[in-house]
Amino acid sequence: MNRFVAAERALRTAAPHELLDAVRRVLAERYAAKSVELFMADYGLTVLQPVSVLPHTMEPVSAHSSPAGRAFGAQEPFVETAPGDLARVHLPVTVRGDRLGVLSVTLPGGEHVEDTLAELTDIAQVLAHEVVVAERDTDLYMQARRKDRLTLAAEMQWQLLPGRSCARPEYELGAQLEPAYAIFGDNFDWSATADHLMLYVSNGMGEGIEASLLTNLAINALRNARRAGIPLADQAALGDQAVYAHYRGERYLSVLMLEFELATGRVSVVDAGSPQMLRLRGGTVERVLLDAQLPLGMFEETDYVIQESHVEPGDRLIFVSDGVYSVASPRGEAYGDAALAGAIQATRLLPAAEVPRAILRELTGHRGQSVPEDDALVVCLDWLGR
Repeated sequence: MNRFVAAERALRTAAPHELLDAVRRVLAERYAAKSVELFMADYGLTVLQPVSVLPHTMEPVSAHSSPAGRAFGAQEPFVETAPGDLARVHLPVTVRGDRLGVLSVTLPGGEHVEDTLAELTDIAQVLAHEVVVAERDTDLYMQARRKDRLTLAAEMQWQLLPGRSCARPEYELGAQLEPAYAIFGDNFDWSATADHLMLYVSNGMGEGIEASLLTNLAINALRNARRAGIPLADQAALGDQAVYAHYRGERYLSVLMLEFELATGRVSVVDAGSPQMLRLRGGTVERVLLDAQLPLGMFEETDYVIQESHVEPGDRLIFVSDGVYSVASPRGEAYGDAALAGAIQATRLLPAAEVPRAILRELTGHRGQSVPEDDALVVCLDWLGR
């Protein structure tokens, strides 16, 4: 049995909470690794948190300026030399474009590390798959992501999300929410088939647990309709009925619903509320104007109408909630289209997975305080086409 197959088998047969122990054993036996550590990206994407059993733990490292952070940001292995003819290799732990963290491995014979880099990168990808599966049965990896304690509303919102990034040959997606540890009602959801990508960007009203309950009801109603094979406009109508039946118009949810045809770039859109869409095409940023329809649950039995749009290879779409474009500076100036367009231009060279966090950092400078008073959501879609 070759050593990569041995590593893969060790991970696939390990207990959910013992993945790190399994990869440590096999890398020590088969690759002569001196140390192996797994770091998970925290909810705010600011640090990489070590996976270990509390209270025995290492210090977190920066997700941006540390060697492990370089591997996380670039999504490429990063090798640094260590004393005693050792090399420390930092490997992205990523599954289908969803960036989970970094595996750091210390190996002997620094000049020979390049010979095993491809195998170690594949092992880190296998580990990423196993972590996602293991999270159904253990809290270990979710606990490791927490720099601070989540509010109950935030716990519910993060559990509702599909991931924070995703990649396929036709597109790349990235999204981020703030305040990461105390989010209220903003949300995003996506699902892909062989021919289509469905994307929902929502902005729920209210604060705290009430906002989270509203969003959970609406998103699960939309998913229920989508999984039944119901067309986009009818999904919106059924989501509207579910929210109205429970809240009788007292609470409602704004949502932008999009269905992309992967082969052609044709887009079907239902604009039911406040999330905004901007497009970067050929170096120019412009807001995509849509016919606004009623939010879900505002009135009984609302009918929704599909609008048609189109994306071209090379387009970048940015979706933001009102906690982004309406946020005020200390002098009362709204962030607005001009500042948002400037942030989109400033981040145009970043991959889609990094753009939301970078735009939210720009927003923090405008806001003048680190913790937002309202939810802020940014979703970035890079359209590559077929």
